[in-house]
Amino acid sequence: MIRVSESIELVDIEALVPYARNSRMHSDAQVEQVAASIKEFGFTNPVLIDGDGGIIAGHGRVLAARKLGMVEVPCIRLGHLTEAQRRAYVIADNKLALNSGWDEKLLALEIKDLAGMEFDIALMGFDDGELSALLNPGKAGLTDPDDTPEVQPAPISKLGDMWLMGNHRIICGDSTDSGSVALLMVGVMADAVLTDPPYGQSQAGVPGDDPENLANVVKAVRILPVTSIPASSILLFMFAKEADIISKGIGE
Repeated sequence: MIRVSESIELVDIEALVPYARNSRMHSDAQVEQVAASIKEFGFTNPVLIDGDGGIIAGHGRVLAARKLGMVEVPCIRLGHLTEAQRRAYVIADNKLALNSGWDEKLLALEIKDLAGMEFDIALMGFDDGELSALLNPGKAGLTDPDDTPEVQPAPISKLGDMWLMGNHRIICGDSTDSGSVALLMVGVMADAVLTDPPYGQSQAGVPGDDPENLANVVKAVRILPVTSIPASSILLFMFAKEADIISKGIGE
């Protein structure tokens, strides 16, 4: 037979004991949200406690009640639970709620209506980014985002083009060409370099250690415009089996 709790009692907040192993975390910001909700709607969700006043569910609500200066909070006493049931329900009460989802179209419609009624929609727990995504979803893409677009017949950027973006510069060129590098850096030396050259790949695009291709990696690194190679940071992505070959080439 399913047990139904029939009574709600007001319990002194100082008599409530948080569960020491409660794994559900409540940030200050989230407690503020719960406090704002209680202030707006009332304490509508009683705290669940055991026979000795230990909190089973409602730790966040108790923290919010303290922030609001409440002396008593409504509680439902679940004295019939075994120790195993009590400890399991501390987790289940939170996890089962997380397993549900939203009908985002209906949710957006409801939020828009509430905003039109001049209700403070921030009280429902959504942050600005979530509200913006719900209320201004934009248009869904018509293609697979992983599809590679066709090459344009007249490319916008051509070999040698320099793009200036504030303090940043991007060049369309060859990193193994000292002329391209010089044009990019205009005499300025770099303090650090992060690079992932493709030259360690075989011509078929399969990972390999073709000495001819790896030589291009060495060539590219040796013309890097850094203050001094021993003192600068050069982070190079490569296959581990290639490291000795490239390190030797740089040293030479």
